[in-house]
Amino acid sequence: PPPAPTAARFSAGDAVRTAVMHPLHHTRLPRYLRGKRGTVVSLHGAHVFPDRSAAGVREGAHLYSVRFEATELWGEAAAPAGAVYADLWEDYLEPAA
Repeated sequence: PPPAPTAARFSAGDAVRTAVMHPLHHTRLPRYLRGKRGTVVSLHGAHVFPDRSAAGVREGAHLYSVRFEATELWGEAAAPAGAVYADLWEDYLEPAA
């Protein structure tokens, strides 16, 4: 894969929030994760970023495994000990405030 244009922005243990976006193009950020707070578990390195690859641009981007508490995603009705892990691209993440 092509290298990412910058160093990884996040490390394991960092609190992040996912972007709130409604693109007309391809994305791999599920709607149920948009605007949600999670914790970076690991960095998978740089890989071809599918959002841009779908438009014919072959560019590397950092890919992270992020853990979301079930209650963050579905409220108090969710199993209190449950969690969802998602592999997400750096473009989808920002530091949690």
